[in-house]
Amino acid sequence: MLGKIDEILDNQVKVKLDIDITEQPNLVGLHVVFDDGTDRKKVAEIVNADKVYLYANLVGEINGDNFIPGGNVKPAFKSKVRLVEMSELELIFGKQETSLGYTNFGTSNVYEGYKINVPINEFFNSHFSVLGNTGAGKSCTVASILQKLFTSSPTPPINAGLFFFDAYGEYTHAFSGLHDVNSKLGYKAYTTNVIDPDCEILRIPIWLLDVDDLALLLDANSPSQLPIIEKTLKLVRILTGTSENVIRRKNDIIARAVQDIMLSGDDSTKIRDQVIGVMTKFNTPTLNLESQIVQPGYTRTFKQCLFVDKTGKMQEMELVVEFIRGYILEDVMIDESDSNPYYTLNDLELAMDFALINEGILKSNKVFDNANVMSVRLHTLATGDNRHYFTYPKYVTRDEYIDSLVTDPNTGGRVQIVNFNINYVDDRIAKVITKIISRMLFIKSSLIKPRGSRAFHIIIEEAHRYVQHDSDIELLGYNIFERIAKEGRKYGMFLGLITQRPSELSDTCVSQCINFIILRTMHPVDLQYIKEMVPFVSQEIVLQLKNLKPGNCIAFGSAFKVPTTMYIDLPNPRPLSNNVNLEKVWYTESNDTPAPQANTAAPVAAQPQVVAPQQIAAPQANVAVPAAPAPQVADPNNVTQQIIQANQQQSQPVPQAQFLQNSAETQAVNPMMLTPVG
Repeated sequence: MLGKIDEILDNQVKVKLDIDITEQPNLVGLHVVFDDGTDRKKVAEIVNADKVYLYANLVGEINGDNFIPGGNVKPAFKSKVRLVEMSELELIFGKQETSLGYTNFGTSNVYEGYKINVPINEFFNSHFSVLGNTGAGKSCTVASILQKLFTSSPTPPINAGLFFFDAYGEYTHAFSGLHDVNSKLGYKAYTTNVIDPDCEILRIPIWLLDVDDLALLLDANSPSQLPIIEKTLKLVRILTGTSENVIRRKNDIIARAVQDIMLSGDDSTKIRDQVIGVMTKFNTPTLNLESQIVQPGYTRTFKQCLFVDKTGKMQEMELVVEFIRGYILEDVMIDESDSNPYYTLNDLELAMDFALINEGILKSNKVFDNANVMSVRLHTLATGDNRHYFTYPKYVTRDEYIDSLVTDPNTGGRVQIVNFNINYVDDRIAKVITKIISRMLFIKSSLIKPRGSRAFHIIIEEAHRYVQHDSDIELLGYNIFERIAKEGRKYGMFLGLITQRPSELSDTCVSQCINFIILRTMHPVDLQYIKEMVPFVSQEIVLQLKNLKPGNCIAFGSAFKVPTTMYIDLPNPRPLSNNVNLEKVWYTESNDTPAPQANTAAPVAAQPQVVAPQQIAAPQANVAVPAAPAPQVADPNNVTQQIIQANQQQSQPVPQAQFLQNSAETQAVNPMMLTPVG
């Protein structure tokens, strides 16, 4: 026995030692069992120790062959206090074999060589977050976990659908060789670099955007602007047609706008100028400024009838109004065949202009200014560099578009990872693109029958830039990321948030995350936020987060029965997330830019292969490495033999002075002779 329970205060148990702790290896971080002779044994993690006492926080209980996390039930003072046994450790951290339905995340930092194998359904069947400061190893952690998911099993998840929004274009280097590892796997990348693209340019069909999408794209800031967008979308399918009914509909819109101007009561000069301005921009072959108005004895053009005399009067106003009313129809029936489902940004811009005059915007300068700002933004979009992302070569439906995203154009096969490199656009348009595609996937997943028969994972790098509490809720009534966080699980739609500033994320999204992988975090605001928002985080864990080495993390959630400290193996290949090597950049004696080195943030010509985890190579010298070298993995068979031998010796009386000593005579009855790290 280690000692006897001296005090139980809240969730912490104070144990008075019966051993000489100075003769033992480091016990902090190990787990102890409080055995009161029943099937329900309480388990705690040692968090502090001195020469007299151990302090352990309760983490759960072992009930028969099950471990139940939670520290609500306290141990009895009569309980024997001992270190956890190997068989019990497997109940807490899982077995060492990676069987079907499990994937390896890393290696324990406490029990050297102990593999942390995680149930796939427990981790990926919920929203998750990967948190940590820059340089802590977030990108390598995500790449390593997903590489193992796809390569460590003979039956990889061929029906997976992971959509990366890659803020820096890092992950292509890590995943581009998936197909070479297994012909059933595939990876596809899109880029926002239209100047020098190294892969297919990301393009979204503009006709797939509805009112909510266009409101975000045009940066609408008032609910009063939404009816204009809605009217635009109704008109654009009509106005792009060429049938006689379409022409009549256009004439009706123009005529109503001109009639409103003619009867506005303004002075004649202003009326003339406004009418000419409208009909210069909006006209048809049958209704324009050159349309002829025939009267007995003479024929004049529409423009000539707008003449204002020296007294400031428009003598032919009644004639013009009567002529215009001939184009106003009570009802214009547009057949489905007359509407055109395919349209461009320019068509949408024209439709919005028609929508503005159709809604009588010209009657009010204040209303016009509020609505016209969207027209200006749409014109800027249609003529600017961002137009490339909303220009699509052919008509496709939403389902066809999503299917094209996950189809390899070379093989025609399915890809499991789709990467959107949004590094080459500003944060506003990057956020809009992320929201639009995420919303498409959410709508798609909500319509799939049977429900949940297909799963989509949206993984967002630098999520604090995109997953925020925006004005969407005031404008649209919802934020798509928050809706996915709250409703996506039942449809098979999940979020993966990767960020260095968790305190800037949407609280709603973070609160719905079930699993957390937290690397080194230093900012006091973020630490406080993690403590308050993430379950099972104690003050001791917060202190650990500040001192974690790169590549080391603490994991929480449904996939981890207790907070788990582990080392994440380096991925191979690694994402292009390393720091700049200043020795090479600053001291290279050359007038030219140094050639890109392996594992640096430079474009990669060849596509390296993803290798199985057991083939992961050690980092090369002179390369900036964001993670510490992996600890040596002990032979599990030898460890098991040590534990068996230790358990056999537990039944024999052992002098207190020799308890848990690492000597040849006693063979160390510590049931976990997996040497604690550090």
